[in-house]
Amino acid sequence: MATVDSFLPDFIQTTFFSGYTIFNTVIYTLILLIFIIAIIKMFKKIKIDPISIIYPIIPYIFLGSLIRALVDNGVYPKTVFLITPGLYILVGLITIASLLFSLFLYNRKNIDYRYTLSIIGVILLIPNIIMIPRLNIIPVIYVLITWIIASSIFVLISYIIPFFKDRINLSIISAHMFDASTTFVAVEFFNYSEQHVLANTLYQLFDTSITMFPMKIIVIVAVLYIIDQYFDDETIKSLLKLTVFVLGLAPGLRNFLTMAIGV
Repeated sequence: MATVDSFLPDFIQTTFFSGYTIFNTVIYTLILLIFIIAIIKMFKKIKIDPISIIYPIIPYIFLGSLIRALVDNGVYPKTVFLITPGLYILVGLITIASLLFSLFLYNRKNIDYRYTLSIIGVILLIPNIIMIPRLNIIPVIYVLITWIIASSIFVLISYIIPFFKDRINLSIISAHMFDASTTFVAVEFFNYSEQHVLANTLYQLFDTSITMFPMKIIVIVAVLYIIDQYFDDETIKSLLKLTVFVLGLAPGLRNFLTMAIGV
């Protein structure tokens, strides 16, 4: 299988396949916005609530993150479609195709599209799980303990503040606490480095990756509040929340699995 280096021009390799920079982060954001607009139109046409698939797509998020972790650890080769952004575009298209097939069965056989979507995702995931060469239990324990503590704080707060009682909002915050937990554990205990521009800037400024937690809390709570208060279109509101959920869980799972595999 051809590697990235074998056929991409040097400019493309340097700009998009050599870590995160301000420039490629902006480009990825623009691509994401275009993708979201297209998906909004699709959901309006198929007439289902995007938030209804927030849990059924977890196997697909796991799939993309696991493949990326296997690439990071040398199990899979570094090819255009197995690293950012190609991998996530590919997994996104697979998810859309699986959703459309699930809706086809729902319309023809009245089979719940959420179950079909989940099952397809799990089937695609299994062969990649088999490729995991080993598991390091120590980083797994560190991450899970950190995540449980961070998420539990918001569960407790939900008994006081109505905003956090919303199951979807709480799930989104928990996903981002998982991402923050994996970054914190990876950088502080296992000598990994932060690649994202803003997070790395904060790390350099305060010399600790614990800054991921307040950064995530401030940004995500603000984003969710804006979505709830200023977006009236239910399809747009649901899809934005689905997107924020994916943007938290996907990198968190990639970090988690990269450490867990750790060959």
